[in-house]
Amino acid sequence: MTKLLSRPPERLHHHAYVVKDQERNRQFFEDGLGIPLVATWCERHFNPWVKRDVAFCHTFYGLGDGGALAFFSFADDEVYQKTQAEKPAEIGSFDHVAFKVDDATYDELVSRVKAAKLDLRETDHGYCRSMYTTSPDGLVVEFTVDPPNAAEIDQIRRADAHSELARWVAGDHRVNNDLREREPA
Repeated sequence: MTKLLSRPPERLHHHAYVVKDQERNRQFFEDGLGIPLVATWCERHFNPWVKRDVAFCHTFYGLGDGGALAFFSFADDEVYQKTQAEKPAEIGSFDHVAFKVDDATYDELVSRVKAAKLDLRETDHGYCRSMYTTSPDGLVVEFTVDPPNAAEIDQIRRADAHSELARWVAGDHRVNNDLREREPA
């Protein structure tokens, strides 16, 4: 068996994403969702990809555990273009960042997203309930609420995580989430 870290990482420090317009991004995250802007770093460094000094802005939006959502923007459009996928995924919702919230915060977020007329999708996964919205630059942001029996669910999945992965990799693609309601085929 693989030797694991003696201590796993403490928390997510930040998740970084490139944006075109920092102010439009701030309006979405701070004004729309209510997540506070806690730091703005304006910097310049030699960029090896374009072989010249590049000015950039790096913003951080604070999370309750001390982690952050971080965003880069560049004064140099060539650098911005080099950070963008040549062809975006046809189905982009699987690339997202998710945050745990309590019921009251979830309800507040749904109200804020609706009031701001932002896109909103809700899903009950069985092991958590989620709402999704998308930033102006295409970052899908998910907020989840755990059910009352989350610890019991976690214990079950930790116990069979390796055997379920091995089963899937071997070609047995049976569903093991009996908590999620399935729509009729």
